[in-house]
Amino acid sequence: MKGAFEPIFHSHTFYEIYYFHEGKCNYLIGDQIYTLSPGDLILMYGMTLHCPKIDPSVPYIRTIVHFDPAILRPFLEMPQAIPFMQPFDQFKNYRLSLRSADKEEAERILGVMREHQLRGDPVGEGRLRLAFVDLLHFIYERCLQPLRRQKEFPSDKERTVQDVIAWLEGRYAEEELSMEQIQSELHLSKSYLAKIFKEVTGATIFEYVFRKRINEAKILFLLNPELAVTEVSFRLGFKHLAHFSRLFKQQVGVSPEKYKKQIREDGSGSGLTAAGTVERGTSS
Repeated sequence: MKGAFEPIFHSHTFYEIYYFHEGKCNYLIGDQIYTLSPGDLILMYGMTLHCPKIDPSVPYIRTIVHFDPAILRPFLEMPQAIPFMQPFDQFKNYRLSLRSADKEEAERILGVMREHQLRGDPVGEGRLRLAFVDLLHFIYERCLQPLRRQKEFPSDKERTVQDVIAWLEGRYAEEELSMEQIQSELHLSKSYLAKIFKEVTGATIFEYVFRKRINEAKILFLLNPELAVTEVSFRLGFKHLAHFSRLFKQQVGVSPEKYKKQIREDGSGSGLTAAGTVERGTSS
């Protein structure tokens, strides 16, 4: 991607790995500002508002990987699996400053991922997923010390929003999900919940729920291409197929039927592109 880069604050329901190759950039994540150097890698829990502020007078190159952690379940459930998602779960947002050999290895893995993605065939998609799991192990290994020494706790508001999101993880697909139910089970007023959730994440609770449902629909279509659109719609808590189809097209850009057709034609099954892309972008 080349040309002018228009930074905007945004959030999303998937996770993000951001790698800074070159340029001048301050990255704003929530209330934190990171001045980046080549080799900086940022782990992002996407629902926190974030935005790169770049200097347009110099070339700006970064690689972004978007993903839904649902695609990693098979790897995390293997015997003696490494808990490589722990840095995302514990830190939420975190910067690794990679230098020398670590920088070279990260760029090598990202290059391999990009090569496999560009193949556009089932073998390439499988190897892309394996290379991505290798990247997550690489990141986990370099987060071991900070994970052990982390003593900080989030603010009360952030902790409450994390509790809400954790609760929603098990309930987001329920058809009768409502603010009244959330209020009753979490023992917090609807107005307070709505206020702090929007303040911390930049989205309303039901914007989050619907984004989460659509992302999960994309994963289901990828991993279970035989599922009908109607079945996926009802499985994810939509009362009406038309509502599901409208939201899917708004968020993804194509109808569920067309998305399923694209999967069949492309043979895409990595699950990385289900929630975003492996993307190297340039702006100058």
